[in-house]
Amino acid sequence: MGRYAWGDWKPTATMLSVVVVFAVLNTLTKMAFNQGMHTSVLITLRQLTAFLFLAPIAYYRERKTRPKMTLEIFVYLFFSAVLGASLTQWLFFVGLRYTTATFACAFINMTPMFTFLVALPFGMEKLDLKTGAGIAKVIGTTVGFTGAILLALYQGPSLTKPSPPPAAPGAAMAAAAGHGGGAHHQWAIGSVALLAGAACWSFWFILQSRLGKKYPALYSGNALMFLLSFLQMAAVGLATERDLSVWILRTKLQIITVLFVGVMGSGVGFLAMSWCIEQRGPVFTTAFTPLIQLIAGAINVVALHEQLHVGSALGSALVIAGLYFVLWAKTKEASDAPPPSSSNINALDQEKPKQATQQREDV
Repeated sequence: MGRYAWGDWKPTATMLSVVVVFAVLNTLTKMAFNQGMHTSVLITLRQLTAFLFLAPIAYYRERKTRPKMTLEIFVYLFFSAVLGASLTQWLFFVGLRYTTATFACAFINMTPMFTFLVALPFGMEKLDLKTGAGIAKVIGTTVGFTGAILLALYQGPSLTKPSPPPAAPGAAMAAAAGHGGGAHHQWAIGSVALLAGAACWSFWFILQSRLGKKYPALYSGNALMFLLSFLQMAAVGLATERDLSVWILRTKLQIITVLFVGVMGSGVGFLAMSWCIEQRGPVFTTAFTPLIQLIAGAINVVALHEQLHVGSALGSALVIAGLYFVLWAKTKEASDAPPPSSSNINALDQEKPKQATQQREDV
């Protein structure tokens, strides 16, 4: 019973650890941007760090079980790199530059709703309006989108006293993203980028769910994804950042940020999420994203002296409420599902040795 309980809660404990890492990651990234670090530079170096971290692990752990690379699998990996590791991160960091870390985290909370809506036509989610779980999914999705719209369109008065941030290169520019001339234009750009990033992020979860079945080498798949993403972002970065001096890390904070987001955020974080997608599916995995905002918000008020506005607080509350309606519905469906029959279990147990033997023969 003890082993079963831990195995049942292991995906939950894993995702709780991931959201803590992502909350710290977002704050470090915002601080690095305030010191003048460029978006494409950070993403390129982050992906390279993640690949160098995962490649040796993937080689030694999966050298005998890694499936053969096919054109179909390569295409899946290429678009997985585009959606999950390149485009999503670039859009998120653009939004982070023009808004605040707390606001950016709030937009990530739209990912579960996007994922749910995208999963429906692919048959990865079901919607039965005759059940309480089906009604809860609709209510949760509606409430969550309402909160997201409120986040984008309304700030309102501040709930915290403004305090001057510590002097740092680019701090004045960062502050202008939320105040002063051109603030509304920059805020709109940031909101659109974050909205598009959340949509791409959702498509990545769906794509990763299918990739895991076609290429069940968890370490190798993530390592190859980050290698492809590094090549993609390096090409974009070299084309847009003609000044080679921007590629030099000049402060300890920038070095720490690249190492942390590369190893913990990309390497360990994406690996853990890919495993949770295999165990519980994409909707379950994305349902933990609201916790990133709660943790990051507490850190950012202290570290970055961000102000908490009425619109952000109310919109975030609606998004979180909507998400957990969906999470409750998923839990309800899982509890109501009939247990697998003993014949099916025996068939699966007999099939596993055959699959393992076939993989070894293919290698």
